[in-house]
Amino acid sequence: MVLSSAEIQKALEDGRLVINPVPGSAGTKSPYNTHSVDLTLGSEIVIPQPMTASIDLSESGSIATLISQNAQRRTATKDQPYKLERGKFILAQTKEVISLPITSALGARIEGKSSVARCGVLVHFTAPTVHPGFHGRLTLEMINLGPNVFSLSPDLPIAQLIIEEVKGELTPNDSQFQNQMKPEGLKA
Repeated sequence: MVLSSAEIQKALEDGRLVINPVPGSAGTKSPYNTHSVDLTLGSEIVIPQPMTASIDLSESGSIATLISQNAQRRTATKDQPYKLERGKFILAQTKEVISLPITSALGARIEGKSSVARCGVLVHFTAPTVHPGFHGRLTLEMINLGPNVFSLSPDLPIAQLIIEEVKGELTPNDSQFQNQMKPEGLKA
């Protein structure tokens, strides 16, 4: 069952869902829709660079480390937003840290916002699942398929989180991105 905005607020109040900073705490307009809560863009941008070898996920090793070793980094600010050029792919992350305690039996999906999509920018276009037990910032895979350069600045409402109840017994299974704090999936 998908939680309504009122149920999302209750989950925040009783600690079954943790979003830090708390949605709406910056005094902006209401971050809630009928059954989602807006998430905002953080300031760190990672630009993966072409490599001489192909990426083979069947080989051992961390994809986060591989990306980190083959990327440029930028910091977006209000005064100097990052300009996402047409046809370019980047990794960014939410400003918010999300926690879904395993005992809460809550999972989530992160989805883009239609206002951004209508500009031709895809935000988090694959793997939207946020598993019960997850803690960290959410990485945003972004590509500009639109006709114009798109400005990305911190605190821009960039995605929405949809919270769902999970039925049945949950077995913890930390992913390689558990506790991620960097766009490429690193812990720190």
